[in-house]
Amino acid sequence: MNALSRREEETLLKTTKARALRECDPVVKEFAECASGRTISVAWACREHLKRVQDCMVQYTGPEPMEAVRAEYLRLRNQQQDEQLKASTEGRP
Repeated sequence: MNALSRREEETLLKTTKARALRECDPVVKEFAECASGRTISVAWACREHLKRVQDCMVQYTGPEPMEAVRAEYLRLRNQQQDEQLKASTEGRP
């Protein structure tokens, strides 16, 4: 089967977003420092910081990177299923 269940898709997205936040942590911190103590003015005062955060995050969560993550997940899942099938048939007489 080469499709992801809803649960698998959600788990991959959550994991990928967490990785993106780790990788983009310095940029996120800069934005947080800019936004600290601001309310409405954050919209224009920190616009460039927000753009950098978005640009960094899309490197990991955009359509192409997500497709690569899905493909790798499916490859590993199929490999594991093949190994389990092979192991179960080897034990038969």
